Amino acid sequence: MSGENRTFFQLVADASATNPFSLQRAAIDKKISGIHAADNRRQRVLYAIEAIQERIGKLDSDGHLKFQDFCDKDTDLMRYTFLFDVYHNCTDLFDAFITKQEASGSTPLRVAFATRAIKALQQRGFTEEEAVQYFAMFYQIRRAFYLINQGLVGESQCMQNLRMALWNNIFTHDIRNYEQYMWDRMEDFSTLLEGPTGCGKGAAAAAIGHSGFIPFEIASQAFKSSFTTTFIPLNLSQFAEGLLESELFGHTKGAFTGAVESHEGVLGLCGPHGSIFLDEIGEIGVPAQVKLLRVLEERIFSPVGSHENHRFYGRVIAATNRPVDILRTKGVFRDDFYYRLCSDCIQVPPLAQRVQENSDELAELVEHFTTLITGRNNTELVGRVLETIDKQLGRHYPWPGNVRELAQCIRRVILKQSYEGQTSVPKTLKHQLKAGIDSGILTADELLNGYCKMLYDHCGTYEETARLTGLDRRTIKKRVQEYKAYGNGTESE
Repeated sequence: MSGENRTFFQLVADASATNPFSLQRAAIDKKISGIHAADNRRQRVLYAIEAIQERIGKLDSDGHLKFQDFCDKDTDLMRYTFLFDVYHNCTDLFDAFITKQEASGSTPLRVAFATRAIKALQQRGFTEEEAVQYFAMFYQIRRAFYLINQGLVGESQCMQNLRMALWNNIFTHDIRNYEQYMWDRMEDFSTLLEGPTGCGKGAAAAAIGHSGFIPFEIASQAFKSSFTTTFIPLNLSQFAEGLLESELFGHTKGAFTGAVESHEGVLGLCGPHGSIFLDEIGEIGVPAQVKLLRVLEERIFSPVGSHENHRFYGRVIAATNRPVDILRTKGVFRDDFYYRLCSDCIQVPPLAQRVQENSDELAELVEHFTTLITGRNNTELVGRVLETIDKQLGRHYPWPGNVRELAQCIRRVILKQSYEGQTSVPKTLKHQLKAGIDSGILTADELLNGYCKMLYDHCGTYEETARLTGLDRRTIKKRVQEYKAYGNGTESE
């Protein structure tokens, strides 16, 4: 192989292993294609694929070369080049299949193009077993790209970072390592998603949970399971402590009053290629944390009312809108549970940050949600929603309810041609405390910390604040410092 070809195919091998949402991959695609203009991602990839196919055609005019036909130092380059080429010949077919499987539901569909793709891999030197394995991996790669790209709208920097983080969470930072060592070991890597209410943590979790590796079966010409069944979400905040354990671990008949028959929890329902999504993980009590810790460490659990051990096969994805550091400081979130849960921590950004970084993102999201809500692309309605936002809220509206609020805003405009937004949060600490008391959302600690801070701001000394409250000086100092560290920083009147 000439030095020029070796340099070119090294770029191709690097592209096959690089996060497709990264700037590094964009730079590699430009080098491969020779196109240096700032084209969009799809154009860059199409140009790169054309350049690769042209280079392969010149090297191998009859299409019979295998990667083993090259010298040792070039074998890996051509192995990944041929994988890259066969994969990209299937992407449109995979996209159509993913859409069809999504609509079909839980029954795995026959893959009409599987035989052709597997044969193409065998012609390039892969054994039948390797070809089947790589075909399944192609499906996983394309499914992950499809779900991340379609499910997470927006080109702000924080959303680009989120897409890169989700891809790495599924395939690690180098897919070559994943392919060789980790494809059947990812259940040990739990994930914690953090971000405010309504920012899209569920969509991020679904992208991970629906993108696990699923084997392909030659006999049935289908994947072993439908990806639509591999993700099981559970909102933990809706269950009382006793019922929560039953929903998680299941229970036996007679385990408690009302248990008239056995019930299988989500841990039992989750198969080897699946994930469970534990939303609002910050709301559960210590006993449930201890039991979940055992699941994460030992991969086993026992239904309520039973001493029999069951194996948990899936992956755990959790999410919270509450600052985990504060929960740990207060002792309501165990450190050992946190450290076992956070193999990867991913921040999902609020809508206000996204719009601040990219002013076009709001219009993209309005178009996206309008299409979801109405079932069609409605340019007139998109314009009407954006006009209402401009007139009644302004483009600097902070969107306290995030993308969930934006979706409701669109519905409100459809119904009433109006949306006034959410009531602003009280600006002073005194008003915040009163609002918190009126709505019943403050904990005792939050109320006392805020009250001590308000008095301290008024008095100016810990000693006077202690005298007024009847608490000792050290307690006042601790409360004020806690408020400064974990409060919202608003100054009192």
